[in-house]
Amino acid sequence: MPPGLKTSPDSAVAQALGDVYRRLAGACEALTVRVEETPGAGVTAAELATDADVLHAYVAAESERIHERYGVRVRPDVAASRALHDYAWTVGVLMGGAWYLDRRVPRIRPEDLRLDLAEGTYAITPSSELACLTGDRLAPVPGVLTLPQEAALRDRLRSAVAEHMRPLLAAIAPVARRRSRALWGMVGDDLVSGIWYLGRMLGEETAAVTAASEVLPIALAPYPSGADFRRLPDGNGNHHTTRTRTGCCMFYAIRPAQACVTCPRTGDTERLRRLAG
Repeated sequence: MPPGLKTSPDSAVAQALGDVYRRLAGACEALTVRVEETPGAGVTAAELATDADVLHAYVAAESERIHERYGVRVRPDVAASRALHDYAWTVGVLMGGAWYLDRRVPRIRPEDLRLDLAEGTYAITPSSELACLTGDRLAPVPGVLTLPQEAALRDRLRSAVAEHMRPLLAAIAPVARRRSRALWGMVGDDLVSGIWYLGRMLGEETAAVTAASEVLPIALAPYPSGADFRRLPDGNGNHHTTRTRTGCCMFYAIRPAQACVTCPRTGDTERLRRLAG
């Protein structure tokens, strides 16, 4: 940077968020997100929430991906639920991951995150808005929301995720044929599981489970349930962490004999068989 040229406040925030998104993408193999300084091509949640044709294309693209991967044709409501699960999990990792790693909560506007329908990958343009604790180096930056306590920052994380997801849930509900509790249950599940997954990828599952449990200790509106982690003993002195999803991701409709390990349909015996194996 040339002498005397200072980074603008907006640029400082966007740079910090871009850095953490890249760290998340590097740590999480399943997170298919790239960072773009300026918005490129792709479908946004803003378009999905307001344009029925775009929403139809979104569900149709997911249906085709399911057919290509698994060789089955699924109902539109199944494809819509699977597409929503993937989107909500991505948001959960980005927002929840930024909080977990840096104790910063970004505001991701619906137009900031874009989906390539053909590839099923995402691109994000970091915004200039975040919340952090008062001791953070970005706290003095104009426009940054500073909060005095960890509990307030966790509340901000829950509300930021809800703010981003609410319009999309309203738009997709008729197609997914799911009511409010199931939809918000999925969003809460994906916020919790995103933090949990990140912790496993970093080799710190116990810390991540504790953190996710602090984000959703109990049902907190609009989320209908808490993280509710539990430990299953396998008879060999080992204990395996699990939880049961509130909002089913519908994978069982694609592979009936292979419901997710956290699915309500998967009993503890089967969970232990998979986790121990």
